[in-house]
Amino acid sequence: MEHGTIEREIHIDARPEVVFDVVSSPQHLREWWPDEAEYPVEPGGEGRIAFGGSWVRLTVVDAIPPRHFSFRWTHADGETAAPGNSFLVVFELEPDGTGTRLRMTETGFRERGWDEAKIAAEHADHVSGWDHFLSRLPTYATKVAGATP
Repeated sequence: MEHGTIEREIHIDARPEVVFDVVSSPQHLREWWPDEAEYPVEPGGEGRIAFGGSWVRLTVVDAIPPRHFSFRWTHADGETAAPGNSFLVVFELEPDGTGTRLRMTETGFRERGWDEAKIAAEHADHVSGWDHFLSRLPTYATKVAGATP
């Protein structure tokens, strides 16, 4: 099995504008993914997200409403996020009927300089995490869409 990339594609019954907000805004993100999130939604915006009280760094790479949001995460304090020290997550959104097709990719496992066992373990951990958290996204985005005039 290749451990370099995670790819998922899902349909969400909400307009791309709503889905973009749900995958990019810290206030929405913390409703379906991390426990806490604090960062500006702008290219180069630096901040952090927390899972169970454990914080990791996050840097926004691109924010192009309503079609593209990407960030690097898990780089060490004091380091600038870059290939080799962080994972890159990309959300691509496109209209799909009355909803949105969301494509998520995460890369950077092989670039970290880890041995094959560490790459496989990190990849498996992230696969499990994304499978769990992305399954929460459509329901939450649909709820937000229903509350948006």
